[in-house]
Amino acid sequence: MTMQETTAASAAAGAKVFPGSDSRRYNYFEPKGRKATHYEDVTVDVQPDPERYLLQNWIISFGDGTPTYSKDWTALKCADWHGFRAPDQEWERTHYQRQSTIVGMIQNVVENARRAGAPQRFDKAWVAVLQNHVGAFKHAEYGLGTALMRAQRYGYTQMVNNAILTNASYKLRFAQDLTLYLAEVGSDIGGFDLDAGKAHWLDDPIWQPCREAVEHIRAATDFLEQYFAVNLVFEPLVGELFRSGFVMQVAAAQNDFSTPSVISAAEADYERNLANAVELFALLLRDPVHGEDNRTMLQSWFTHHGGLAVKAALQLQPLWSLPRVKTASFADAFERARDRVAAIGREIGIDADLPALPPVEVGQAAAVTDAAAE
Repeated sequence: MTMQETTAASAAAGAKVFPGSDSRRYNYFEPKGRKATHYEDVTVDVQPDPERYLLQNWIISFGDGTPTYSKDWTALKCADWHGFRAPDQEWERTHYQRQSTIVGMIQNVVENARRAGAPQRFDKAWVAVLQNHVGAFKHAEYGLGTALMRAQRYGYTQMVNNAILTNASYKLRFAQDLTLYLAEVGSDIGGFDLDAGKAHWLDDPIWQPCREAVEHIRAATDFLEQYFAVNLVFEPLVGELFRSGFVMQVAAAQNDFSTPSVISAAEADYERNLANAVELFALLLRDPVHGEDNRTMLQSWFTHHGGLAVKAALQLQPLWSLPRVKTASFADAFERARDRVAAIGREIGIDADLPALPPVEVGQAAAVTDAAAE
């Protein structure tokens, strides 16, 4: 038997000779654009697939026979999972570089603020907000990060895994950013309680619906349900509402110019994560075979997690009344959040329109006493 015949008859991994296999460029996949990007060269088909190149099927499997990676780990279906390419084109090296840049930026902000004695000039009512409520919100970020850390393991391709994994990494880094930042602020302000945020997260009525929404995301068993609920539901309705609609709008009027700089890193993270999520779910809804079934499933997920997120958002309303100098309103912030999630829904192809803020809901949320927030 000739070497060529031996190779053709073998089922060993890597035995098959593919067109262009002797080329010095990666040309075994179809790039999204005219030419393959560096991201595609180092990401596409890094994770093997029996439908493409793994001739002998999965090399290992779980004890119950489940293969190393299974399409059954999500209710969503796709004719070609390998068609997804993350718009942010992020892979290991570029991710580490960006994370390092963000950490350096935040360190500079903190050092400059402390050098100038900025924390001592924060309004006292605002210091309580940082201690109690920004300190509580870091637990939401951590919870979402751990949910996504689990979810990334189940993606069927490396491109899907990378997008969810970098999302998790950004969330966990930001939770740590807030922890370290508040510790720095606390070291310059007497009586700052670093444990207050956790106490409010666990017991304050303002935060309990938010905690419930995060726990429902963590409890979901479908990894794409978790990815969907984080980026297309919770983030625009609760995460951005608190970060951009409250902290970044109000902080400067309280003589705090450093906290918005720290928070801005998370807003930039979300723009990247959102672009990746929209690309993936729009691809799934355009699928010629499974698109309509996928749309039905996403609509069901939106109904469930959207209801929890709206409840969480409404319960945060008393926070807008806590700063001494009031420069933003909850109603305006919530309206922007509604518009944001509706626009995201239109972009992927689902109905994400939510009812306008009912006046009775404002009154009910406002009835949560300031004492519960202190």
